Amino acid sequence: MAEANPQSSSEQPQPQFHIQRVYLKDTSFETPNSPQIFTEQWQPEVNLDLDNRTSQLADNVWEVVLTITVTAKVGDKTAFLVEVHQAGIFTIAGFDSPNTDAMLGGYCPNVLFPFAREAIAELVTKGGFPQLLLSPVNFEAIYAQRLQQLQQQQAAESAQDSQAS
Repeated sequence: MAEANPQSSSEQPQPQFHIQRVYLKDTSFETPNSPQIFTEQWQPEVNLDLDNRTSQLADNVWEVVLTITVTAKVGDKTAFLVEVHQAGIFTIAGFDSPNTDAMLGGYCPNVLFPFAREAIAELVTKGGFPQLLLSPVNFEAIYAQRLQQLQQQQAAESAQDSQAS
């Protein structure tokens, strides 16, 4: 008795996601006002900037770079500025284009964030400052918000174009 092939050649391949590598691509730490800043009362204003970018390396293989910049100021003096470019190489196959974009814009940065958070905490501590633990970030929500803003912008531009005609 012959067995039926459970996956015929006409079926779509199963979605695949693999982390090939996670690495620190670039880092910078500056304390422009040391050692005087250590005499100030430590009540910093901390500013966090996030960005991520992707580039396709091969079919179904992507590099995602999460950039986090943290600036701490005491009054008008910069206590420290730390920037980390945490990168990863990911295999993403079998997803449609919107889902691939969501993986690259939301899921992959979520994978990279704990590594970047650890690097930042270590650099800040080695710089002589109290430990800085960044709160979790929901990159999937940020991606969805960007997508919604882009759709609203495109709708507004379409409305303007149709009124101009």
